[in-house]
Amino acid sequence: MLFESSLNFREIQFAQTMLFAIEEINNRTDLLPGISLGYSIYDTCGSIPRSIKVALALNNGNESLSSNSETLCTKPVQVQAIVGETSSSPSTAIATLIGPFNIPLISHFATCACLSDKTKYPSFLRTVPSDYYQSRALAHLVKHFGWSWVGAVRSNDDYGNNGIAIFTETAEQLGICLEYSISFFRTDSTEKMQKVINTIKASTSKVIIAFVAHLDMDMLIHELSNHNLTGYQWVGSEGWISDSQFATVDKNHILDGAIGVSIPKAHVSGLKEFMFDVRPLKSLNNDLYTEFWETLFSCKFKQEKSGEKYRECTGNEDLTGMENSFTDMSLMPIFNNVYKGVYAVAHALHNILGCDKRCNSNVQLDPFTILQHIRKIHFKTKEGEEVYFNGNGDPAAKYEVMHWQPRENGTLDFVTVGVYDASLPFEKQLRLQNKSLIWAKSSTQVPVSVCSEKCPPGTHKVLQKGKPVCCHDCVKCAEGEISNITDAVTCVRCPPEMWPNKRRDVCVKKEAVYLSYEEIMGILLTTAALFGTCITAIVIVIFFRYRKTPLVRANNSELSFLLLFSLTLCFLCSLTFIGQPSKWSCMLRHTAFGITFVLCLSCVLGKTMVVLMAFKATLPGRNMMKWFGATQQRFSVLGFTLVQVIICILWLTISPPFPFKNFKEFKDKIILECALGSAVGFWSVLGYIGFLAGLCFVFAFLARKLPDNFNEAKFITFSMLIFCAVWITFIPAYVSSPGNFSVAVEIFAILASTFGLLICIFIPKCYIMLLKPEKNTKKHIMGKVPSKSF
Repeated sequence: MLFESSLNFREIQFAQTMLFAIEEINNRTDLLPGISLGYSIYDTCGSIPRSIKVALALNNGNESLSSNSETLCTKPVQVQAIVGETSSSPSTAIATLIGPFNIPLISHFATCACLSDKTKYPSFLRTVPSDYYQSRALAHLVKHFGWSWVGAVRSNDDYGNNGIAIFTETAEQLGICLEYSISFFRTDSTEKMQKVINTIKASTSKVIIAFVAHLDMDMLIHELSNHNLTGYQWVGSEGWISDSQFATVDKNHILDGAIGVSIPKAHVSGLKEFMFDVRPLKSLNNDLYTEFWETLFSCKFKQEKSGEKYRECTGNEDLTGMENSFTDMSLMPIFNNVYKGVYAVAHALHNILGCDKRCNSNVQLDPFTILQHIRKIHFKTKEGEEVYFNGNGDPAAKYEVMHWQPRENGTLDFVTVGVYDASLPFEKQLRLQNKSLIWAKSSTQVPVSVCSEKCPPGTHKVLQKGKPVCCHDCVKCAEGEISNITDAVTCVRCPPEMWPNKRRDVCVKKEAVYLSYEEIMGILLTTAALFGTCITAIVIVIFFRYRKTPLVRANNSELSFLLLFSLTLCFLCSLTFIGQPSKWSCMLRHTAFGITFVLCLSCVLGKTMVVLMAFKATLPGRNMMKWFGATQQRFSVLGFTLVQVIICILWLTISPPFPFKNFKEFKDKIILECALGSAVGFWSVLGYIGFLAGLCFVFAFLARKLPDNFNEAKFITFSMLIFCAVWITFIPAYVSSPGNFSVAVEIFAILASTFGLLICIFIPKCYIMLLKPEKNTKKHIMGKVPSKSF
């Protein structure tokens, strides 16, 4: 059965440690030889008003004045240094009061970063690192495990408030968000503590930062146990994380798997044995001794009349085999801080008194001189640990990462799993050992505590309105953009020649598209071109076979063969538009197209004029054929073609067509095409072709009333109608067709107009020569055979 009492064994242990250090110093011959240190011990009960009253008593030299006394402090100052307080808030109160008098105050456990401010607390020093480094260490620890969404519970005092303030500042820099930060104090009401519990229950974060003093942690564990709040991952400050007493009272295993930073392990030889020898405590104040003894051994010196019965104390009880908070040495690092604080004062006095084999006892001591020497001391303890203070009165900041590892039997192991050294470069400050950790509820998986899941590659974060930066939605990257990292803030646009893959996490090279011989459209157009070439070749063979017949000779067989040759070139020039564009193919396709078509139309124009002149020459008094004979026909064809050649030469010289990568037509493809170079050149070539086609159509139209048997002009007129219709339709279709479809439209126009000329002009004659040879006579052609009526 536990004996309830308000007595705090931890503070008695701290006092015992100071007594041990003073006795050890007084028994040494190499430190302060011939000088004995004295002391006074006051119990402030962690209360700020009591702390101030004790400080006033010490400041006035009233060593025997009780902290409860109402007597005024009137004596001059005699105390040379103060070791304490344990908590930050009482320490700030004492330091504020004694600072103007330069009385050194050396704390072993007051870690508030605010105490490093020498303008407010000029005489304060400590042997425990500042919370500035502890808070940063906790933030780095949280970041290491990927916890970006955490809650915070803090003591409502300087220790908790300043510690969480620094943690919050560092956490924001590391991308960690606090869902809540709630404070409490051990004297708070039940309603206030219920608010803390409700806040934790309503939260979505699974990790709780507990920047709580050890006295407040007792109350918090009690409240958490009443509500059975298990399953949370606790991250603790050095105020409680290394205290195994909390593991003893945590019956519901609420803190299992807790992790945090603690003061590095230490050992003070002889201290444990000294502390366990409690018999010298009989010389202390009788009331204190009686309460301590009764609480320690769960007995009573005098039984009171009450319902509860306790065994009677004899005063000879022994601590051997007992396990309680007094025999627990888990706070040895803090005891070591008390030990170092006493030795710091002793070394300062040793230097001031000029001690060698003896000390100069005539030196007048004053607190300011002692303070100056304490700031400069640099010594090693008997265990080899270096002791010194920096400009802020703080020691070197180094912590161990402590983990509460549950065992199978339900107990806990306090395992050191890493270190944090603030003196190292930023990326090397936190070093964790490669150990398998056991977390809350005996899980081997690292707990997850995030407001929003990480955004995978291919998405980017968009903050949720009215929530912290850790809360976001994952939005897929826009077209043409990628993100190749997790939790990308923005997406990056791909280079012009690249396009995102389906997941939008990498840019891939765009597919180069052009009209090739392998695709269906290319195959069909190539087949049509070759088919037209073959038909033209067959017609050439037929015309050559019947070259001496009247039908062939009637209209300048030379122009007919030249026209067939140009039609062949027209069919073949369409093939230059198929395949991957290159510098030479771009220049060749447009110039070949322009020149061959002009040659073709020049021949058609010549034939039209021959038909027209031949008819006019039969009229009485007309001799037109002498003005348009074979020679004139050749020169007209040459002249018309030469004009187009000159236009093409100028085009190629000034601004020729060139290969071009078109990124605008399709988002995910590159269109390989031939840029026109000079649009004027291109439209001049087409315009000249159109001019000749129109001229042919006009002359053919004028010859429309020729005799039925002599129907050459009608066929030319019809072919020109098809030609003009095709190319008039071509212009809007070409302009509006995207990518390689514009090339296909141009090829189709070339083939359609060429087939129109071939079919309309030559196929009827082939029909007569092959199937109606009786009509292939001079009489029939001249119209001397009467036509049949139907």
